[in-house]
Amino acid sequence: MDSILRLTSILTWLLSGLWHVGLTATNYNCDDPLASFLSPVAYSSSSDITGSTSSAQLNWRMGTGGWSPADSSAHQWLQLDLGNRVEITAVATQGRYGSADWVTSYHLMFSDTGHNWQQYKQENSIWTFAGNLNADSVVHHKLLHSVRARFIRFVPMEWNRNGNIGMRVEVYGCSYKSDVADFDGQSSLLYRFSQKTMSTLKDVISLKFKSMQGDGVLFHGEGQRGDHITLELQNGRLVLYLNLDDKKAWLSSITPSAILGSLLDDQHWHSVFLERVGKQVNFTVDRNTQHFWTKGETEVLDIDYELSFGGIPVPSKPGTFVKKNFHGCIENLYYNGVNIIDLAKRRKHQIYSGNVTFSCSEPQIVPITFVNSRSSYLFLPGTPQIDGLSVSFQFRTWNEDGLLLSTELSEGSGTLLLILESGTLRLLIKKVTGHGTESLTGRSLNDGRWHSVSINVRRNRVTLTVDNDAVSLAPETSGLQIYSGNSYYFGGCPDNLTVSQCLNPIKAFQGCMRLIFIDNQPKDLISVQQGSLGNFSDLHIDLCSIKDRCLPNYCEHGGHCTQTWTSFYCNCSDTGYTGATCHNSIYEQSCEIYRHRGNKAGFFYVDSDGSGPLGPLQVYCNVTEDKIWMTVQHTITELTQVQGSNSEKPYAMTLNYGGSMEQLEALIDGSEHCEQEVTYRCRRAHLFNTQDEAPFTWWIGRSNERHPYWGGYVPGVQQCGCGLEESCQEIASNTGFLSSKDHLPVTQIIITNSNRTNSEAAWRIGPLRCYGDRHFWNAVSFSTEASYLHFSAFHVEFSADISFFFKTTALSGIFLENLGIKGFLRLEMSSPSEVIFAIDVGNSPIELLVQSPYPLNDNQWHYIQAERNIKETLLQVDNLPKNKREVSDQSNFLLQLSSQLFIGGTSSRQKGFLGCIRSLHLNGQKIDLEERAKITPGVRPGCPGHCSSYGRNCHNGGKCVEKHNGYSCDCTNSPFEGPFCQKEMSALFYSGTSVTYMFQEPYPVAKNTSLSSSAIYKDTAPSKEIVTLSFITAQAPALLLYLKFSPQSFLAILLSRNGSLQIHYQLSKVESHVFTVGSENLANRRVHEVNMNRNGQELSIQVDQQLFSYNFSPEVEFQTVRSLILGKVTETLVLNPEVTQANTLGFVGCLSSVQYNHIAPLKAALRHASIAPVTVQGTLTESSCGSMVESYANGVTTVYSSSDPFGNTDEHEPLTNAIQSDSAFIGGVIAIVTFIAFGVIGIMTHFLYQHKQSHHTNPMKEKEYPENLDSSFRNDIDLQNTVSDCKREYFI
Repeated sequence: MDSILRLTSILTWLLSGLWHVGLTATNYNCDDPLASFLSPVAYSSSSDITGSTSSAQLNWRMGTGGWSPADSSAHQWLQLDLGNRVEITAVATQGRYGSADWVTSYHLMFSDTGHNWQQYKQENSIWTFAGNLNADSVVHHKLLHSVRARFIRFVPMEWNRNGNIGMRVEVYGCSYKSDVADFDGQSSLLYRFSQKTMSTLKDVISLKFKSMQGDGVLFHGEGQRGDHITLELQNGRLVLYLNLDDKKAWLSSITPSAILGSLLDDQHWHSVFLERVGKQVNFTVDRNTQHFWTKGETEVLDIDYELSFGGIPVPSKPGTFVKKNFHGCIENLYYNGVNIIDLAKRRKHQIYSGNVTFSCSEPQIVPITFVNSRSSYLFLPGTPQIDGLSVSFQFRTWNEDGLLLSTELSEGSGTLLLILESGTLRLLIKKVTGHGTESLTGRSLNDGRWHSVSINVRRNRVTLTVDNDAVSLAPETSGLQIYSGNSYYFGGCPDNLTVSQCLNPIKAFQGCMRLIFIDNQPKDLISVQQGSLGNFSDLHIDLCSIKDRCLPNYCEHGGHCTQTWTSFYCNCSDTGYTGATCHNSIYEQSCEIYRHRGNKAGFFYVDSDGSGPLGPLQVYCNVTEDKIWMTVQHTITELTQVQGSNSEKPYAMTLNYGGSMEQLEALIDGSEHCEQEVTYRCRRAHLFNTQDEAPFTWWIGRSNERHPYWGGYVPGVQQCGCGLEESCQEIASNTGFLSSKDHLPVTQIIITNSNRTNSEAAWRIGPLRCYGDRHFWNAVSFSTEASYLHFSAFHVEFSADISFFFKTTALSGIFLENLGIKGFLRLEMSSPSEVIFAIDVGNSPIELLVQSPYPLNDNQWHYIQAERNIKETLLQVDNLPKNKREVSDQSNFLLQLSSQLFIGGTSSRQKGFLGCIRSLHLNGQKIDLEERAKITPGVRPGCPGHCSSYGRNCHNGGKCVEKHNGYSCDCTNSPFEGPFCQKEMSALFYSGTSVTYMFQEPYPVAKNTSLSSSAIYKDTAPSKEIVTLSFITAQAPALLLYLKFSPQSFLAILLSRNGSLQIHYQLSKVESHVFTVGSENLANRRVHEVNMNRNGQELSIQVDQQLFSYNFSPEVEFQTVRSLILGKVTETLVLNPEVTQANTLGFVGCLSSVQYNHIAPLKAALRHASIAPVTVQGTLTESSCGSMVESYANGVTTVYSSSDPFGNTDEHEPLTNAIQSDSAFIGGVIAIVTFIAFGVIGIMTHFLYQHKQSHHTNPMKEKEYPENLDSSFRNDIDLQNTVSDCKREYFI
């Protein structure tokens, strides 16, 4: 059986090869002149200056010397009848002999019957041929695609402005032979096999067909085991069903293998080519091809008994078919090299022919096209004053709205309107009196298919029928008396008519119509074209020029295509892409770029190839200060135990990363480093057998290869980390990292040695982790105008996008250029503030200009994005508005570039670019500029100076540090941390919390930071002092910050008893300043910011939005700070009463972003407590002040206690009890405080009275102290008294 299959496949291959050779031979030397020997009657035209037919052969000099129409205007044409269907490969034109009449551009049209014309298209657009520049020269055009037709039309589009239309023509080609079969919808051909079953490894089926019906089976075959192959028309599209399964599947329940084509019921020839090799299938309709793999368990197609063409007959029931039969013509039908129609014509026994004829019947149907949505219309006369009305026609369109018919009824019956609204038909009869009636029917009638419409009015009954679905108007129309009018306007209304003659409440119709009947009489549209019947405007007669703009689907990445008559639109929802054709990814290409955009850690979608074919993949970006780790998790994260596996029954587990291998490879290849942690724990289940024998356990990598090495060892060696360290034990646990990018990711693990007694194994494969972006910072520097980098030509199909960064100080220069035979592409900076994107796809060049309001040669990085797709061309610089231009519907869009792509210059070595280019992407493909620059003179890899552009990204005092592949932010001297110094450092303080920072020798807090960078201690006081902090608290008074200059001088920032902020500046024993900023209670559980800045003698204080300034006297001397304390001051110091009272409770709340000059004491306590000169007493808990504000906003009632900085009560206790208990406590405190206050007042009154008396009696007397009083206590008293005497208070 295998030998028979092999022989059958060989014969099939040979026959199909011979068939292809035959086709090639047919086209060989197919360039004979076909019009030279035609008789004059073979020529016809729209009109002629002679009033009769003129010969128009090439080089004709007799008579008028060629053809010229009576009027040189649009819609004139010259037609040739070539006698039979021929193959046309070229055309040539001249002007009219001895005149100034010639055509400068024209279109071509073809037909088999002289009706239902088809326009010649190239690159999926109506092709315009270049004509003549004088009357005598010959312009020859080779057709890119040969055409088979009997009739050809030349349609002038433009002509000599100083003359008229004039043409002499020639057509080149050769005879065309074909075998044709006509199927009437009830007929079929059966090709019966010589054996019971035909089994094939390869199938080749080809044919051409034409039909007016949108549904019907072209061929079908099936086997008893369930194999089947079916090709049928469904709604004007070709649907292929192909199945190699051994299980039976009913045809109506399976999913199509492929769907191709559209509008195939247009009565034009369409070609089909189907090739199958095993499960691989190539399916082509016209010039659209789809490649796919068919489903099935085998690679052999088994067809039993016969293959049917034109229908699926029911066995034992002649003339009965399973599905609708094909109605139309099939030409040159070949099955595996067998000419089926030829066998049928010769009545061979293999063929059963049922009602099939062998010539193609051509229905004489004349379609018309309404071209313009504003001015197209068709006027046809009718018979007036008939009691009743009858109108019918067929239409097809893509537009949702348009007027189909408007007619003024006789005898004052009113106006009848038939309107297409949102794809639904609306019939409206408006009476002169203003009354009327309407009916709605149908839906989605703008689907491009032919739809039949009929309006019948008889005996006051109005019936509207759409596609055999009839609906009658409402019962109130029974009183209507309708008489037909004499004027019927289809598609629109002329501008010169009154509303009563033609009413159009909506835009004109754009689409096709055919088979128009009025009063049951067909209307001759050719007579309309010749001017003998009715009238029209902006119509194409004898032609339906509908076009499916969604085939092929130019919406990329799964975008949904919708269309109107003139354009198509892409719905990019849920695709992850944006733009006119869903070309541009909305996601970044790496975690590095997300970090550069200022994003924090989290889950992101990464699209490694941008606009390329790979989709986005979800990853976790861990944005740290030194590295940006990208993590891709798989489905099995826990430690997995394995028992009972051996070489015959191995344990195998596949890891799923949620994306394709191509996506993972792109992520890995674009990263600087990747790794996966692997853990293997075992008891009597070894990883390896011996050094030379097969391993017991291995893993599979990206190329589906086995890898026996494990974590901690190098590729190619059967060992793991413990083997390297010689520390492996009987009960072993090995953990290490796999870091060979060429092998990652791990896709599968295999274990074969866990079946011995007491043996077991456990494994865990960690997620894929990568850091670094090899392309985002990939940059080169161009040092001379003659230097450039060259790459292979930029390959472009329907979309081309270019993006890169640049920086320069030059006045102008070309960024890149790529030339082609007809087109080119260029991006350049034409001036310091202008960028030009120029592109030519073969029609005419397009230039887009973006003018910047700021200079682009400022040695800063700027970003350029340019794109050309089938709908538009656009250019954007930085975040400036895009310059966008729509692409003409008739223009080419295939950009064919042949020469090399030049980066930074041109092939002429002129106007080159001086500066740097970075991160160049072409259609999502990353271009490695640095690698090419290593071997190119005049171009240097890398480009320094990133901080000049991106240093502003380092916030809050962070310092930008240059790196070869980018930059980083050094947050050493900032109270913030994070990659951009934006993460606040904040902590919870309790009543006993104290953070003391001693200003002494500096400490190293960052790599590569000099020791002197953090030094602040000096013998002389600094000329500037900057103190910033943020806080949130509910306690007052409270001490926020204390700066110690000497035992007698300090600076304290505190909240007074009423919650207002105070700054106490104790400058000396005799001078003190107290600044009270506002009267607002800041102990209100909200975040407040304090910024104090002293520059010399000038002091400015800002609290939230309140700003205060003060100038110290020139005599004031400031001292060097010795220590800084946050929270409670625990050492014994001389404090004034207000500071002492605030210090009693310390600070209970949250402090953040604390900084004194370039020292961040709170950050030092939280991050560098072991090396920094900082001491922490009590409890200090890192927290987020911002999150606490949110928790307050979400809470209704909050009770505070001294044990909790913000008074969080036990959730298990009733809130009312807490409030009552606290109220009682507060009442007791108030009573005690009141009693003490009265006592203090009495004592102070008595003391002041005695002090006043002693001052009056002995003002010059020295102070006396008891002899036994300690000297230090004396000094304290002196200081207290001095401060009291010299204290200055300021209220802001």
